[in-house]
Amino acid sequence: MNPARRTTITSAAVLAVTGGLLTTTAAPASAATTCASPVFKRQFFANTTFSGTPKKTDCDSAVDQSWSGSPVSGLPSNDFGVRWSVTRDFGSGGPFALNASGLDGIRVYVDGVRKIDLWKNTSTTVSKTVNVTIPSGSHTLRVDYVNWTGSAKVKFAYTPRTSATVDQVKPLTPTGTSVSYDAATGKAKLTWAKNKEMDLAGYRVYRRLKGASFGSTPLTTTTSTSYTDTPPATGETYYYEVRAYDTAGNVSGGTADQGVTTPDRTGPAAPTGLSAHGDLHGMVLGWDAVPGAVGYEVFEKDAATGSYTLLKSLAGTSYLHYVGHDETLHTYVVRSLDALGNPGPYSAPVTSDGIDRTAPPAPIGLDVVPNRGDVHVSWKTPEAHTRDELDNDGRFTVYRSVGTTLGADAERLDCDYLTTLDSAGGVYVFDCDDPTWAYATTYTYAVTFTDWQGNESTPSAPVTVTTADRVPPAPVTGLTATPRADGMLLRWNASTDEDIDHYWAARGVRQADGSFKATDPCTRSTTEPLTALCIGVPDGESAAYAVYAVGKWGNVSPWTVVDATELTITPGEPIGADSGALWGSGGWTMPEQGKNVLWHCSGDVCADVTEYRVSRWNAETQTYDLLATVAPKDGVFYQSYTDATMPLGSISYYRVVGVLSDGTETAAAHPWQIRPDLV
Repeated sequence: MNPARRTTITSAAVLAVTGGLLTTTAAPASAATTCASPVFKRQFFANTTFSGTPKKTDCDSAVDQSWSGSPVSGLPSNDFGVRWSVTRDFGSGGPFALNASGLDGIRVYVDGVRKIDLWKNTSTTVSKTVNVTIPSGSHTLRVDYVNWTGSAKVKFAYTPRTSATVDQVKPLTPTGTSVSYDAATGKAKLTWAKNKEMDLAGYRVYRRLKGASFGSTPLTTTTSTSYTDTPPATGETYYYEVRAYDTAGNVSGGTADQGVTTPDRTGPAAPTGLSAHGDLHGMVLGWDAVPGAVGYEVFEKDAATGSYTLLKSLAGTSYLHYVGHDETLHTYVVRSLDALGNPGPYSAPVTSDGIDRTAPPAPIGLDVVPNRGDVHVSWKTPEAHTRDELDNDGRFTVYRSVGTTLGADAERLDCDYLTTLDSAGGVYVFDCDDPTWAYATTYTYAVTFTDWQGNESTPSAPVTVTTADRVPPAPVTGLTATPRADGMLLRWNASTDEDIDHYWAARGVRQADGSFKATDPCTRSTTEPLTALCIGVPDGESAAYAVYAVGKWGNVSPWTVVDATELTITPGEPIGADSGALWGSGGWTMPEQGKNVLWHCSGDVCADVTEYRVSRWNAETQTYDLLATVAPKDGVFYQSYTDATMPLGSISYYRVVGVLSDGTETAAAHPWQIRPDLV
């Protein structure tokens, strides 16, 4: 029970002198009393209606009292009233229980709204509990108590209901968050304001790296309103946030991110995979690259003192410690450095006795090419150390097994290899020919490298090939010959053999023994592999046309032959029979372009030619159509004319005459041109 507190009146007291007597006059206590929330302001009234000026006003931390007789001076023993009131911030609010009991009357109000009413004169204690929901923010509680007769007893409490099934109101997000960072100590101090919730259990602090999300596990859980963290000194930015949580497990939202940027004092991770072994010149060290590292430092342990001495700073992930082939114990560690020079932790140490037990790397790039008369084998090794190994009795061994796998019984070949240094590629290239291969046999090849100590590498990646055979392809089938204006078009079926490399087509004659003799090769199409055009002047001649298939190993099928007769489309004036001062030349050109019409003039008459008239044969009208007149050119052997309309896939016959100064014409020349259409 909190008894009625006496109020000492100082500034409110008035001193007066009356008839020589000293008296005091007190100002109302309520005017001078303020109580800091959540302490109640308590007022005593000499009536049960709470009217008039309170007889006394003071502060009470809890409503839990009982009186026998007058509770304070100036109050009667019966028929008095006491009022408690407090205004406080409830934070996020939520469900609360209001508990009141007393002798005689008690009423409880929230923001002026009555929630409990036990207002009657009783001889026994009455009590009541009411569940209410208080909104977030500041609200006023008021308790009115009256005692009519007899003993006085009153008790009131308000408590949050914290069951998770009842309280589902999140605490308010903490406010006033700030962070400071001390670069010298590397410490970040985060502070925030205290939440107002009565059921607050504490705070959770989270940290994330810039660009990442906050994790589900807090950095710390605390009931304080500050936290000091030591973020990794990586030169990166870290963000903090605070979340409040209550006893029911409800968690507030996170505060605005508070960021700090740390100086980079953290080196890369420790290298892994460190190995050491002896070779011709000393100890060969190697390790795995470390992300973020721009360099490495190699240290050797001093056997006498146990301390480590820096041997080398380098950018790569390997190092040759030139100690010769001494076969003594050496212990090494390696650490990595970042771009700012921050070192990382040391690797696990590695110790080697210097004896070369490590086989060289397997050869790479094995290539096996079977040709008509040999099997060519080539491979590569890195330039580094290869020359030294070869100069100290290192050697390669070519293995071969019959079949598609390299068996345990693989044959070692006597393969004399040639060595070529490819400096641009940083490799040595080795070539040899298998001297003992058999025709039409499947082999699997591999190569190993053996160093000066007899350590043999694992085999290279194997390569399987099938050697050349001596079986010719089957004869070509379906051969047809179709006469055209630009020659004879040949077509045939694709061979059923799988190793066909190409086909050969020709024009020729059948000999007395029935065999075919080729006289002119035919031109193959670039777009249709089963087609050829035997280009020629279509003057009605009959000839034999033939095709054979060539296998990848150079084996040739027999000729497949058909007989065919050309078209007859020559003009009345024969070509190739010019006998006058003018004579023409002929030939064929590529299908993509035409070729100049050419003729030559000889003798004294040529000087009198004023122009040449060029005409082209029209098969439909059986006449020569004039194309153009051409001025003579001095100092050239051939006179020429460009026929821009020369038809594709046909032969063009021309007639050229020279016009003399008296208007007469020379004898005609008969140039010709074939512009074939290679389908």
